Amino acid sequence: MFINIRRDLHQIPELGFQEWKTQRYILDYLASLPQERLQIKTWRTGIFVRVLGMAPTKTIGYRTDMDGLPIDEQTDVPFRSTHEGRMHACGHDMHMAIALGVLTHVVHHPIDDDMLFIFQPAEEGPGGALPMLESDEMKQWMPDMVLALHIAPEYPVGTIATKEGLLFANTSELFIDLIGKGGHAAFPHETKDMVVAASALIMQLQTIVSRNVNPLDSAVITIGKLTSGNVQNVIAERARLEGTIRTLSPKAMEKVKGRIEAIVRGIEVAYDCEAHMDYGSMYYQVYNDEALTNEFMQFVEQKTDVRLVRCQEAMTGEDFGYMLARIPGFMFWLGVQSPFGLHHAKLNPNEEAIGVAIELLTRYIAWKGNHKVKEEE
Repeated sequence: MFINIRRDLHQIPELGFQEWKTQRYILDYLASLPQERLQIKTWRTGIFVRVLGMAPTKTIGYRTDMDGLPIDEQTDVPFRSTHEGRMHACGHDMHMAIALGVLTHVVHHPIDDDMLFIFQPAEEGPGGALPMLESDEMKQWMPDMVLALHIAPEYPVGTIATKEGLLFANTSELFIDLIGKGGHAAFPHETKDMVVAASALIMQLQTIVSRNVNPLDSAVITIGKLTSGNVQNVIAERARLEGTIRTLSPKAMEKVKGRIEAIVRGIEVAYDCEAHMDYGSMYYQVYNDEALTNEFMQFVEQKTDVRLVRCQEAMTGEDFGYMLARIPGFMFWLGVQSPFGLHHAKLNPNEEAIGVAIELLTRYIAWKGNHKVKEEE
């Protein structure tokens, strides 16, 4: 059933804060469930679903993301995206199907504690976690702990991976526009060439990690896109650089941004041009609560057949970090065994992982959210 739900959602990927079809699909599914213990609120294109417990002393939160990516799908599956130029290439369709599976189980098999299911839009951008966290709806239903998962193509089905502490990096988008003076290629002395300025800027940006970041820390600055000029014999008046910054600490992020801004100011002077910067979406690090994460890992090892990998931190970004900065909780990787990685146009996760995740999470939540079970241990 939940594989079919995943396939339905896979066909209708939508970008951040445009997930209206996705929201409608989820609301229609929720309407098919028994309503006695369900409370539902919408927030923009997101959804909060509270499942009332039998004797609650706390609220357990579970978050899933909803949005797709601006990617042309290149798989040959019969349920490929019907939205041109849009694809669930980060597994959010899998995430939603798993969340609905866990929610359905909790509705039909009540636990003592309340649960809050958070269907969050705009994870890929411009960032939905922080504004959702600050919404009146979430403030009214703020959970005492929160957990989430993310698919991992590099791990086999039946495996999860996580660790206490830092799991995902601090991330920030980076956009830089350079404006000079265009002109004929034969008269460069009468122009301010932004191809040259952009090239110099890119090379200088690469010195930040090697010369300004502590070698015992880690950071990445990647310029993934450079656009400039229109024709081969005209000197470009404008150039635009688009990239990303990743660091393993908030302090390193501040240091890297400070150096980028200083270098950009230097480029303005050196190439007599104008520069504009925008950091776009910024995501706080995913930092797993030590006690809750260790408790979860012990549960997986002692009470399930799922293989647990104690992984290293990754330079990937996830705005779930904003929630973990305020609410104790954790995130883990779910193995889906695909030769193509996240954000790849041919990503095709193994759907058997949906059942693995639902079973694992329902067992953990029943153990965590039923007081008598905990007391007997």
